[in-house]
Amino acid sequence: IGWLLVGGRQIADLGIGMPPTLSDARLIDAHGLILAPGLIDIHVHGALGFDTMDATPRALGEMARFYARHGVTAFLATTMTGPTEAIMAALVNIADVRRAGTRGAALLGAHIEGPYVDVARRGAQDPSQVRPAAPDEYVPMFDTGVVRLLTVAPEYPENQALILYGVKHGAVVAAGHTRASYEEMQRAVSLGVSQITHLFNGMEPMHHRTPGSVGAALTLDALRCQLIADNVHVHPAVLKLAVRAKGIERIILITDAMRATGMPDGDYDLGGQAASVRDGIARIAGGNLAGSTLALDRAVHNVMDAADLSLSQALTMATRTPAYALGLKAKGSIAVGMDADLILIDAQAEVALTMVEGRVVYDAMASTASSPTPE
Repeated sequence: IGWLLVGGRQIADLGIGMPPTLSDARLIDAHGLILAPGLIDIHVHGALGFDTMDATPRALGEMARFYARHGVTAFLATTMTGPTEAIMAALVNIADVRRAGTRGAALLGAHIEGPYVDVARRGAQDPSQVRPAAPDEYVPMFDTGVVRLLTVAPEYPENQALILYGVKHGAVVAAGHTRASYEEMQRAVSLGVSQITHLFNGMEPMHHRTPGSVGAALTLDALRCQLIADNVHVHPAVLKLAVRAKGIERIILITDAMRATGMPDGDYDLGGQAASVRDGIARIAGGNLAGSTLALDRAVHNVMDAADLSLSQALTMATRTPAYALGLKAKGSIAVGMDADLILIDAQAEVALTMVEGRVVYDAMASTASSPTPE
């Protein structure tokens, strides 16, 4: 038997044996369940018909509550390639909602995915809006104070200047939607690139004589790799290969979820482009995958099966690894003084309860979800 005490927003104490008797504390009986750190999704666009690019508080609030139901305690709202005005509106809205807070997963800030990508490897990004980075556009983006992660195609000189700027101003920079060669990726790492956006997707396939971005991702220790473990974007055998090559400390599970997540099949949009969802798979008219309808708890389950991992190993890729990758020193693990971002799950990663910074925001076991936990 083990116990954990939450005081305010943090973990106050924990131990083995019977818990201390505190008259003013709410007792949550986790018998038969597993206590784990909350999941962190650093690349997610939307859910329940809403998208980051809607640039409304309601959109981010509904997204945050949906993610919490699937064990996510913190996330980066991710933008899409689009006009400057649309991206800026999304970033300003993220700043406002981050200050106000959500009643679900905590909004950490923004992940800017595009418009500084390679048009040939754009995926579902709008090709008419792809462009090289220009300081008069990206400096105001950083001035919003919410940019935590940035995806760029690092082979372009203009984007290399942005890499340097982004790192200097506290952002993590990822290579994605790119045709960069292995040598160009080595150069990108020297400039400060430390992540790969959705490995295998939005980049040239690896060839044994031209390893490219995939080869760099799998062999350069400086790079952590995002993976969409929905068994659609990446075959389970390739998921297993990636985990073997990088290890659980350098794989970050993401969803890349779009607005159709949690919704029935039908017609939606992603970044201004029409997207059709059939059997839970989203594609634009040309056939390119348009994000996913994946939830992060399901990603944990999928990678367990694909890579023959324990639940603890799989959880690491959705908790401690993304926390380290973003420099979140108070999140991603369970220890005294850490944020009380906690989940109760079963052996298949099904979520029973989610707590964000000491507040229960989802409780499948009771009717008191969203009630604060007394200190």
